[in-house]
Amino acid sequence: MTEAIRLTQLAKRAGCAAKQPPGFLLPLLHSLPKSNDANLLVGSITADDAAVYKLNEELALVLTTDFFTPIVDSPYDFGAIAAANALSDVYAMGGTPLTALSIVGFPDHLLPPEALVDILRGAADKVAEAGIAIVGGHTIKSDEPIFGLSVTGTVSPRRVLANSGARPGDVLLLTKPLGLGMITTAAKRNQDDLGAIEEAIRIMATLNRVAAEVFTSVETHALTDVTGFGLLGHLRNIVEASDVCAHVVVNHVPVLSAAWQYVRAGIVPGGTHANHRFLENYVSYDDISQDDQLILCDAQTSGGLLAALPPKAAESALKLLRDRGIHAAAIIGRIEPEPAGTIIVSRDKHDARASDGTRSVCPFV
Repeated sequence: MTEAIRLTQLAKRAGCAAKQPPGFLLPLLHSLPKSNDANLLVGSITADDAAVYKLNEELALVLTTDFFTPIVDSPYDFGAIAAANALSDVYAMGGTPLTALSIVGFPDHLLPPEALVDILRGAADKVAEAGIAIVGGHTIKSDEPIFGLSVTGTVSPRRVLANSGARPGDVLLLTKPLGLGMITTAAKRNQDDLGAIEEAIRIMATLNRVAAEVFTSVETHALTDVTGFGLLGHLRNIVEASDVCAHVVVNHVPVLSAAWQYVRAGIVPGGTHANHRFLENYVSYDDISQDDQLILCDAQTSGGLLAALPPKAAESALKLLRDRGIHAAAIIGRIEPEPAGTIIVSRDKHDARASDGTRSVCPFV
């Protein structure tokens, strides 16, 4: 009964592109009172992916909430992607999910109840893949479909992977390709001429569980996931929190091929443009095209993990990721000491690759 439903036509903004832009949100966070609780290991001050609260010397809770409007038309896929996206916040802290609660806004005057069943079923299947269950939740009437999860996880207080630990000499490793915002926007507008939405759905519904297991098995200094603020937006949070500079090489960044065609055609989410405007004071582009800039700022939904780690650890992590099926993983830049709090984007004019199109070694060693 829900096969003909196009959820994206009921939403003004899709997925993580519906987030309040960083230029609006971050000043508000900084205006809030700071907690003096010594057990709050990670709060909102550094714009990290989740809060971390220490219960004792061996155990801390990872706490996050993430929800949005439909990024795809299928109710089942929407539920699965929203669940994967919410779980990613726990993985991005080096944590292990424990339980989840559902957050639902449902326009019952526009959609049949079967659509809600399919959304919840997609989410339930995805959290089961993560080894946990949805144990409750809350539902309200709304004018647009809204779905997400509040996820609780656990982590050792000594093993938290916050966004504040990047060090000069680290390299940057990204695990999923960019361009999801362009492709989902094309599909929403009936302009996905390349039929790229199916690959985008597969990527968005893929858990960051394996990537997190790899990063927690090697020496990783900082970790975040790439979602609504785009690659450069979330990297800006790393350099701000870590008091360092990041250097990104644009043609080392994995990008879905269809996204290039769509960005050149002007198919760009509003959230991506908002990210690009906000980052003007933080990013210097060394002869980088506007299309390249927009790709790097593209508002992702359920994107990959971005890690800062020593070069040798990055080489080991890259091999482990590819051995476990994460073939898009790539080393995309490095961490430098100055100018702190900024990002430099350049192009590698040599861009040497292996015969299979990947780089087998770290280009910054």
